[in-house]
Order: sequence, then C-alpha cells, then structure tokens
Amino acid sequence: MKVMAQMGMVMNLDKCIGCHTCSVTCKQAWTNRTGVEYVWFNNVETRPGLGYPRTYEDQETWRGGWERTRRGRLRLKGGGRFKKLASIFSNPKLPSLDDYYEPWTYEYDTLISAPLGEHTPVAQPKSLITGKPMKIEWSANWDDDLGGGPEVISEDPVLVKIRDQVADRVKLDFENAFMFYLPRICEHCLNPSCVASCPSGAMYKRAEDGIVLVDQDRCRGWRMCVSGCPYKKVYFNHKTGKAEKCTFCYPRVEVGMPTVCSETCVGRLRYLGLFLYDADRVLEAASVEDEQDLYRAQLDLMLDPHDPEVIAAAQRDGIPSDWLTAAQKSPVYRLAKEFEVALPLHPEYRTMPMVWYIPPLSPVVDALVETGHDGEDARNLFGAIDSLRIPKEYLAELFTAGDTDVIDTVLRKLAAMRSTMRDVNLGREVDVSAAEAVGFDESTVYELYRLLAIAKYEERYVIPAAHSEQAHELEELGCSLDFDEGPGMYGSGPFGEASGMPVPVAVENFHALKQRQTSEAVLDTGNKRGRVNLLNWDGKGAPAGVFPPDPGKGS
Repeated sequence: MKVMAQMGMVMNLDKCIGCHTCSVTCKQAWTNRTGVEYVWFNNVETRPGLGYPRTYEDQETWRGGWERTRRGRLRLKGGGRFKKLASIFSNPKLPSLDDYYEPWTYEYDTLISAPLGEHTPVAQPKSLITGKPMKIEWSANWDDDLGGGPEVISEDPVLVKIRDQVADRVKLDFENAFMFYLPRICEHCLNPSCVASCPSGAMYKRAEDGIVLVDQDRCRGWRMCVSGCPYKKVYFNHKTGKAEKCTFCYPRVEVGMPTVCSETCVGRLRYLGLFLYDADRVLEAASVEDEQDLYRAQLDLMLDPHDPEVIAAAQRDGIPSDWLTAAQKSPVYRLAKEFEVALPLHPEYRTMPMVWYIPPLSPVVDALVETGHDGEDARNLFGAIDSLRIPKEYLAELFTAGDTDVIDTVLRKLAAMRSTMRDVNLGREVDVSAAEAVGFDESTVYELYRLLAIAKYEERYVIPAAHSEQAHELEELGCSLDFDEGPGMYGSGPFGEASGMPVPVAVENFHALKQRQTSEAVLDTGNKRGRVNLLNWDGKGAPAGVFPPDPGKGS
C-alpha cells in the first residue's frame, strides 16, 4: 500500500442557482488574457444541454478517456503512441472554435461617441478573434436559455444514450418544466488520460496534492492533451501556442486558501478537502470489467484517515502529520466515503475523477405537492423519487455509468435527511423511520444536515498549507496565471511571441495575500500597473485606474 494525498472537491447540485459567479471570478483570475478569450476553466452547464464544448460527452466522436481491452488492460481511447505519432502534426480529434464559441465584445464607444441622430446608437458585437462584426450564435452558457428545450434535447449526448428508456418522461417533463445546473472544472483525476496523452511530458500530476498542471516550458502545443481529456477541460492558448487548464488555484491552496470558484460561490455549494488513497491500486480500480463497478472501485481506493494502519503507512510515505489531521476533518471524504452521497462525474471514462457531485433532489417536493400530498412527509418522499421530473436514468448516466440503484440510494438518503430535519425544525416528534430505512440514525442525519446546510467556512474548506521546506519544489515557473506580461505570458524575445523569460510564481506572494485577506485593517494597495487581476487583488484598497478619481482629493 502506497498512501498519497489528493485535493478533492464536492459540489452540492441542490444549491447551485446557475448565477455563474464562479465562472466570472475564475475567468478574471486565470484567463483574462489574450489567447484564451474562449476559455473557461470553470463553466456552469444547464442540463439537459449540449455542454461546453458542445457534445463533449460523445466519446465516440471525441475519443477521450480510457477504454478496457479484451485482455483487461487500459489503453487510450484515442490511440497509443504510434497512432499519436502518426497524427502529431494534424490532430483530427479536436473541437473547433465553433464547438466552443467565438468570443466577442461590444463596440461600447459607439454608445457615447455616435453623433446625435433619430435612433438610439447600438453597441454591435465584435469578434475578439477577428475584430470584425459578428452574429452571436452560441456561448459557454448558451444552454441556459434553452434548458429543456427541443433545440438541445435532440443532441444531448447523455439523453441520446437513454432515449429508449425515458422517451415519454423526457417529452412530457424535461421539455416543459425542468432543468438543473452542473458546474464543471478540471477533474484532477487519479488516472488522468490527458497526462498519458501528452507526447512532450508537459502534463503532470503533482505528487504532494494530486493537482494536474501543465509545464509551460515543456509544452510544444501538440494538443494531444485536449483530445485525450474526455471532459475537454484542457485548452489551447492561440497566442502562446501552449496548453492551459484549471490549476485548482494551487498558489491559493498552498497557503490554505480555497479556490477562487469556491470562495466566491453564492450558494456555498463547494467543499474542499483531502482524500488519502492507495496509489498502488489505481490501475486495478480503473480496469474493472463492468463500468457500473467503477464507482465502487474508486470509492474503495479512498483510505480511512482514522485507521492506525493507514496513518502509519502515510507517515512512512512522507505525508506530514498536519495533512493527516486535515484528512481526518475533510468534508469531501465524509460526503463521498462516510455518507456516500457524493458521486464522480462520468466514471465510465476510467480516469478516476476527483471532483464529486451530490445529485439534485429539489423537484421531489414539487412532484408531491402537485398531487395534493405533503411534500415533506416521510411516508411520501421515497415514493416521489420514482416520479422525479428528471429521470433517475439521466442522473445515473452522469454519475454512476448508468447504475440507477446507486442514484436511488443517494436520493433516498437526501430525502430522509430532509424529512427528519423538518420534524426537528418544527418541534414535532421526530419520525426516524425514513432515516432508519437508509441506514442512518438521528445523529447521523443531523451531521449530514449540518455539513450540507449550515457548515461554517472552516468546515467547508479544510485545506492544509504547503510546508515552507517544500516552497522551492512547489514554485512554478510558467503556469499562465496572469494577464499580459505575467507568469506564463512570456514577453516577446528574439524568437518572437512567448520567447521571453518566465516570471516565477512564488508561494510567498500568496502568504502575503492571505495575511491581507484575514487582516482587520484596510490596506492601500498603492499604484498597480496593468489591469487588476482577482487572483492577486484582495479587494482592499483602490488600485489606480479601477475607480474614478476623488474630486475631494484634488486629483
């Protein structure tokens, strides 16, 4: 047994309202630069829908992830080394800009500089790629306005797979009434196919916390990683000619701060923490024959941080004691392993994804109320799960490779918690029958409720800081963090664009950021040059150029 640590995330889909705050703050922090205008490390998809890029889940087309051979071995769905070598200069399995969307801005200057006329001036959309006027036809969250509509139902890859099973219900319910939101970031998989696909070895998985990154110095722009990722969360920067992806906000995590998307989430639906897992058994777990066994195999990889044998093995393998303490308090471990209410996204890709989701239960109450029954009564809730507006088969295709029994169990646990806590909150005698039916007692229900509903900041984000003795190892020399002239956006050198020297991203900078964010004093950030980047600006003080000058100060 080789014990390793992995930073993980759990998202409670019942609490996502689709506001896209996470997407916007991530965009401002990480991809507010030339060359990545179309890139969203974090995006929020509307289900049913086509996703971003469109139909990325159709692996028969995009050939991402792994597949199991007849001999029980794993191979890349897009082909091995020789196939990649044969197509290295012309990769045929890449989403085009149309599959993402053509980014645009508006000619805002027209609104204030147009001459006086009969008609109100209009800010025309203008392409950020060509600079020419364009017609807007799609975007990263276009599904929002089409959620449940016929425009997206016919091509939703998940729905296409189960159309024969749920055709009547989808026609009657999805189209008319129901959609839910699915936030997505890089999965930082235990068995990442993007890393295995990279010919230059630029993609790597950090040993200390499992975060998957791109070494900008080694990247040669082959884009095999884009093809190999089944979630299509690796992108190509058309200015630098390098691959980029979600970094799990590693400079923030290293000083104990949550990711930008987590900290700014309006619904407080994200949880961050450590998993301990057995690295020696990852390949075995990813190679199980039946796809529906992959979820349980991945769950079995997660080690109990309270087990004395695991603790001893972790210490032997160099995991610090404070990291072990963090693993014992980890909310993601509790939700995924102890309560078993969080599920991985598309386990059938065999990448062992480490961003987990609690499936949505919200419509269950409405389904009951419409029939004239008490929507929270324990005797009614379980029966209502079978009549959810969103078919269980659809959720199963997303989270359990089609196993509806697992989805049913998770939804029953959430329904039991809802019913039991209703009695508690109304001061009535608690009916524990629903909790007992799913193997919970009253105290377990309350622990789950506290974690999902009223957990404090420090309970939702349990992030051990990197150790100072590891600072030099953790320093990244070019991970495209910033705006023009920033890290990863090398200046123009003697050999053209991106041939200048990289700027190091130091852990010390983010220690200073954390001190500012936790300080009671409002600090003046002084005169900052360039555009403001949310990753490095704590919101305190007024950087030059952000706000109009104060007339009272005579400036």
